[in-house]
Amino acid sequence: MISGERLSETGQWLESQEGTRWWYDSGALCLDFAYTGPNDDTGDGLASSWEQLVNSADLDEWLSDRFTVSAGNERDLRDALTLREAIAHVMKTAAAQKNPLRRDIDIINLYAATPDLPPRLDGGSRQAGRTMPRAGQALSTIARDAVSVFGGERGGIIRTCDADDCSLIYLDVSRAGTRRWCSMQRCGNRHKVRQHRARQRARAEANAQPAAQ
Repeated sequence: MISGERLSETGQWLESQEGTRWWYDSGALCLDFAYTGPNDDTGDGLASSWEQLVNSADLDEWLSDRFTVSAGNERDLRDALTLREAIAHVMKTAAAQKNPLRRDIDIINLYAATPDLPPRLDGGSRQAGRTMPRAGQALSTIARDAVSVFGGERGGIIRTCDADDCSLIYLDVSRAGTRRWCSMQRCGNRHKVRQHRARQRARAEANAQPAAQ
């Protein structure tokens, strides 16, 4: 798993096919989770071998960066991969403004119906409850986030990156609803570079033309 400083409440470090890393903030916990592994989409720019959840220890690491939960097991890992696949499928259909498969909806609803992580106020001196919350409860929280995002309760617009060579999907929660890029660090910067080079070429071509007689 790629580690690094967290830059926002949502988001994570991703790795491209060229081996470069960039911070990708999808705007939603469930969409971040969808991008912890391959999505059968070569257009997302991720490394073909991209998989953050190889074993239960990887799942523990990803969850512990966001929640306080006990260590998971292989069953939790299987559940995580099942839920992730369903979220990824619904994410793509939502971005394409199509109807998702009922099977994927059923899977998300199934995990959302299980006990999730209870809300917790920081600053106390004791642990509430007899045991630390389980990894399965974190998965339920992720599933409930998916219900909120895909059901429209969260607000925002599910979009695909505007770059021609990128298909990463995010929840646009900008005030004006005008977010265009998966990341300004990646596709947004590439767009600026291409525009700058195009202007340079246009000026060079204009200067190379013979003066009118």
